[in-house]
Amino acid sequence: MCINVIHTSVTISVRIPKELKEEIKKYGINISHVVRKALEEELRKKKIEEAKEAAKRLGEFFSKIPEEDIVKCIKISRKSY
Repeated sequence: MCINVIHTSVTISVRIPKELKEEIKKYGINISHVVRKALEEELRKKKIEEAKEAAKRLGEFFSKIPEEDIVKCIKISRKSY
C-alpha cells in the first residue's frame, strides 16, 4: 500500500536591514529554517495561551454549578456502567 502525501507551502517575505542580511550570510544562517522554527514556536505559544483561556472559562462555568449537583451527576454516571 502506498500513500502519497502532498505538502503544500507558501512563500513569505520579510524586510530586514541590509546589515542584518549581511551578518546572516556571514555566519551561514539558514534563514528559512530559523524563520520556520520561530513561527512554529510562536504558534505553539498562541495555542497554549488559547487553551489556558478556554480552561479558565470552563473553570468559571463549572464553579457556578453547586458541588452537590456535580456529585449527583457523577454517581448517576457510575451507575450507568
